[in-house]
Amino acid sequence: MNAERVVRRGVLAIAFAGLLAGGAYAQRQDPSSQQQDIKDDKKDIRNDKRDLAKDRADRNADQRDINKDKRDLAADRKDRNQDQRDINNDKTQLARDVNKYAANSSQAQADRKDLHADRVDRNKDQKDINHDRKDLAKDRADRNADQRDINKDKGDLHADRVDRNKDQKDIHKDKKDLHKDRKDLRHDRRGH
Repeated sequence: MNAERVVRRGVLAIAFAGLLAGGAYAQRQDPSSQQQDIKDDKKDIRNDKRDLAKDRADRNADQRDINKDKRDLAADRKDRNQDQRDINNDKTQLARDVNKYAANSSQAQADRKDLHADRVDRNKDQKDINHDRKDLAKDRADRNADQRDINKDKGDLHADRVDRNKDQKDIHKDKKDLHKDRKDLRHDRRGH
């Protein structure tokens, strides 16, 4: 009987040690913290998607600004060119009127007045062109910065998805290990 008692105690000690080891393992691999990691990763993914959508909207708005600036620039150039044609016509008319009527005639004075007004218009058009060029350059810089943000957010989103998938694999592996440890414990308790 003593030998049987020693064997039973040995089996019980092994089973108890297995139980303690399984409990320690389960505590070390806290599934609730891994579940929290997955929740955090999902939250990060949602935030990254939101950032990505916002950056895309910003980029698209900047592109619309660029397109508008290009249209404004084209219109201002058209105005400037028309005013330059008016200046050239007024110069030609002034020269004709000076030859035909005299340098201080009312026709020549009217031509000089028209010429001055056309030059003022042309200079204003050139200022508008310069301003539109600056706006265009600024809008392009904004659009490019938004595109860089989009690219960074895509990288963050990818990294968060990788983290989430790794955490999910760890949880699955831990569940399998826990199942195996419980099976081993049952096996040890039965004395097989």
